[in-house]
Order: sequence, then C-alpha cells, then structure tokens
Amino acid sequence: MNENHLLAEGFEAHRGHLRAVAYRMLGSLSEADDAVQEAWLRLSRSDTGAVENLGGWLTTVVGRVCLDMLRSRTARREEPLGVRLPDPVVSRASGPGPEDQALLADSVGLALLVVLETLAPAERLAFVLHDLFAVPFDEIAPIVDRTPAAARQLASRARRRVRGAAPVPDADLARQREVVGAFLAAAREGDFKGLIAVLDPDVVLRADYGPAPAPAAREVHGAAAVADQALTFSRLSGPGLHARPALVNGAVGVVSSREGRPYSVLAFTVADGRIVAIDILADPERLSGLDPADLD
Repeated sequence: MNENHLLAEGFEAHRGHLRAVAYRMLGSLSEADDAVQEAWLRLSRSDTGAVENLGGWLTTVVGRVCLDMLRSRTARREEPLGVRLPDPVVSRASGPGPEDQALLADSVGLALLVVLETLAPAERLAFVLHDLFAVPFDEIAPIVDRTPAAARQLASRARRRVRGAAPVPDADLARQREVVGAFLAAAREGDFKGLIAVLDPDVVLRADYGPAPAPAAREVHGAAAVADQALTFSRLSGPGLHARPALVNGAVGVVSSREGRPYSVLAFTVADGRIVAIDILADPERLSGLDPADLD
C-alpha cells in the first residue's frame, strides 16, 4: 500500500466530519462539498510527515477554505435581496440515513443556520469551530489572524447573537409531530384560532421563493401575522398538492409536491410545546434535486 493510498484512506475517515464543519460554516451543501474537495487537494500537495493529528489539521484547513469562501461571498454581494435560507437536510420521517446522521451529528437546525448567516465570517468560524467542534482557540487564532484572546472574543460575540436569536427545539419528536400536526390541520381548515393556539407569540416565518417575485411575504413576525400568512400560503398552494412528513435538519418538517415535482420544504422549530419558527424553501431551482418519492 503506497503513501498516496494511505493518505486517501486517512482523508476518507474524516470526510463526514469535514463536511459537517463546512456545512455549518457555509449553510450550503454544494459549497460544503467544494470546501472538502479543496481540503483534499491541499492535503495531497502538502508534506504531512510532521502532522501528528490529521483530523485536527484537516479541520483547520477546511476552516480556512470556508473563511475565504465566506469573505468572497460577502465581497461579491451575491446574496439576493430578501430571505435566502440555508440548504435544508431533508430525510425520511423515520430518521436520517447514515450520511445525514454524520452531517447532523450536533442537531444543527435551520433556525441556527439562519442566525449563523448574520455573523461576520471570522465570528462564524470562531463560533463553529470552538462551540460546535471544540477546537481550541490556540488553533483558531492563526486562521483568523488574531490572538487566542481575540479569537475567544469573536466566539463570545457570536454566542450572544446565537443565544438571543436561535431557539433550542424540543428534543421529543413525538411532541413536535403533535404540535406541527395541529398547525397543519388548522391551516387546512382555515382555523385562525387553532393556528394561534400552537404558535409562540414571537414566532417568525421565513419564506425563500428564490429570485422570482414572491407570491406572499418573505418574512413575518408575530403569531397573528404568521397565522394570516399560513392561511394565505395554504390558499396559494391550491389543489393537487401532496404533503409528506419528513425530518428537516433533524426536526419535524413537511415536503410538498405537485405531480411528482417538489413544491416546498417546511421546517418547524418547536420549543416549549409551541412553534417558534417556520422556514419555507419554495425556490424551484434549489428544490430541483429533491425527489419527494425518496421520503416514502
């Protein structure tokens, strides 16, 4: 077995972890794969003879790659106006497959990823690497060109933003399904009071329709406004829509399709028995790779 083969084997052993890091950094599955591939290219061109901890070395490399990608994204201002949700990880209601389990090992919900999108690139890296993957600040500091103390401050600022804006979902999936089921039934029946009963007073609804003109509001706050929007969305969906239960980033969600083609992905964040966030991806281009039949 030659050295290149051993190197490839070592890299493959860490691929799932590296993809999880990149996904949390970038909020994009395709960009996460690109970052992991770039890490492999850098590994194959490097002298790793003195590397004692390959996993740690690769994690910092992926962190550098993702930081560059985030900074480039910000400089190009490529994000469209309005809401753009991170890529959801959609799996069967019975549970994610082995690949998704690795990706969602820390139960990173869409609500958390939405908040991470608001952080500065260096803050996001410091928070993700330290708080989610326990990378020491001594190793984070060189990546962001700061001292360890300054890197700690970056993570602390990010942590305050996350704690204030990213709700922690209830762990009980059965309870989540009960609450989401009540919400969907009320929406179908046009039951405004029924919707209000399962919505947190400060609930937020975010809808990503892509670059096309939005058929309804892209972001709505408050139980009454979200209930109105839910009824509007239900009416706009029209007949012939088939809804399948799913897990979206490990939490209860719904995938809707029409004539076999994906129409929308709804992700619900349920905390303390009420819905605190609803994230809707209804961008046809970004949904094109999803096959709803895979969820049956």
